[in-house]
Amino acid sequence: MRNWKKLIACLAGVAFTFEMNAQQVQGFVHKQSEASDYVWPTDKQVLDKLDKWQDMKFGVLFHWGLYSVPGIVESWSICSEDVDWIRRTGDVPYDYNKYKKWYFGLKDKLNPVNFNPEQWAEVMKDAGMKYMLFTTKHHDGFCTFDSKYTDFSIAHGAFKDNPRKNVAYHVFDAFRKQGFMMGCYFSKPDWHCEWFWNPYFATPNRNPNYKKDRHPDWWKNYQDFTANQLDELMSDYGSFDILWLDGGWVTGDDIHLDNILEKARKKHPGLISVDRSIRGKNENYQTPERGIPTTQLNYPWESCITLSNDWGWVPNAPYKSAQKVINTLAEICAKGGCYLLGVGPTADGIIEKPVVDRLHQVGEWLRANGKAIYNTRNTPNYHCGNTWFTGDKDGKTIYAIYALPEGEKLPETIEWTGNLPKGKMTLLSKNKRVSYRCEGDKVIVKLPKGLKDEPLAFEFKLKK
Repeated sequence: MRNWKKLIACLAGVAFTFEMNAQQVQGFVHKQSEASDYVWPTDKQVLDKLDKWQDMKFGVLFHWGLYSVPGIVESWSICSEDVDWIRRTGDVPYDYNKYKKWYFGLKDKLNPVNFNPEQWAEVMKDAGMKYMLFTTKHHDGFCTFDSKYTDFSIAHGAFKDNPRKNVAYHVFDAFRKQGFMMGCYFSKPDWHCEWFWNPYFATPNRNPNYKKDRHPDWWKNYQDFTANQLDELMSDYGSFDILWLDGGWVTGDDIHLDNILEKARKKHPGLISVDRSIRGKNENYQTPERGIPTTQLNYPWESCITLSNDWGWVPNAPYKSAQKVINTLAEICAKGGCYLLGVGPTADGIIEKPVVDRLHQVGEWLRANGKAIYNTRNTPNYHCGNTWFTGDKDGKTIYAIYALPEGEKLPETIEWTGNLPKGKMTLLSKNKRVSYRCEGDKVIVKLPKGLKDEPLAFEFKLKK
């Protein structure tokens, strides 16, 4: 790497990039674990699966449940913590016999008669996504799968007579047929289960509402309930690559996760465990939420960021532009991560047209420029101004992605410091050679006329 002073100037002002602000924050945000706490797996099959997952780069996370009916923040409104982002509908007071009864009663109103998982899979494949995660159970305990261990599920509500009532099965099936890496989202806390929030006591916060040492039988019942549901998912819903466990205030030790994973990996060799924010051997990749780490990280990680301001569907959502998604993807890949985009299907069971339109634009860009994204890895000099750099695994081929700021026109030239090219440079979207010159450690690329105002990606060999 050359000319450190110029490189530092390019990096100056780069801060931890958060998608959230005071108006946008919805729900509990899991922070990223400390880098020093990452523990590399020792299972070769898990390591191989992680390497394959790192090639995918772009995935989707679906939040879909009771909260999709009124279009409110997922699950959290039944938690009685006094924080701004827990909003409740109307003037219904927080009372088990009122608000909770209303919320849990949405089971009999969630009736997705237009449920079309094939459309979901087609839209996400068209968007260039390579892996998926589907919420089988969020913190409210409502299951989108037909669990044998509770009737608090979509298969026992208004949708019970539909031949596709076992929604999760059909979602996973549709995405497997499209060749996606498969991920199962599951919440460790369950606020509907009597062994987590026991009806004998009030529910003051997100934690179990009793002392486990005073009621060890209750907690043992909860541990068994959780293990049984996870075994059910790992046994009856096809092959999985990722088990994504949410709700970090319940640890893996709390539910004997080691035993659960040992059993699951007999059915799914190399299964990636994502025990979110719980530092240690079962957090196979880290998941900074609604944000991007400040710098490159040399271990597996994924930024999970919503397409709107919320994880689930809300009416009249302010969706991010396709250009915003592409620029975010470029930054995440340059820093060595994957991008998990949050999308909320409607209560009716479809992906809204504004989402479809934006994701189609992202997919068009990736079809032309995907070499700069998929299968790439970190390159030491990874950022200068609006340009992000990724590299092939050969260590010789570099991709420069110019993240055109929203609302701006393409300039006549693009400049960066370091990453000096050797030989020809190709504009990927046109498969066309472009001219450039080097002035010391500065590279100046002349753009062809008539290009669409969008992010650009260039391929070249690195001069040693």
